[in-house]
Amino acid sequence: MGYILVIVSAVLGVVSQMMLKKSAKKRHASWWREYVNIWVIGGYGLMVVSLVINLLAIYMGVLAQEVSIIECINYLLIPMAAWICFGEKITKRKIIAIIIIMIGAVLFFCHPGGWWDVSLL
Repeated sequence: MGYILVIVSAVLGVVSQMMLKKSAKKRHASWWREYVNIWVIGGYGLMVVSLVINLLAIYMGVLAQEVSIIECINYLLIPMAAWICFGEKITKRKIIAIIIIMIGAVLFFCHPGGWWDVSLL
């Protein structure tokens, strides 16, 4: 159940990013309206809900490292959602960046004992 919560949290993170992007692409009447509108408030609200869901999953027994690894799917889902919703191109440079980020996350969190384990020295 905890892992399902983390996946739901990741999807909510993608939705919140799309809401923020939608607001960023709009012209606003004033600088105030740029930050205080339904898309921005909703996007940040979903981020808070996502955080609470992650904390609940950790409370249910999912390791923080596992949450971080699962949340890495956002680096794949956000560009795909931007492509679907806004027609943004997924360039070769973006793909390389996503691969580097994911490799870094896996190396950091999957190393036995973690990189901080001094007994490995």
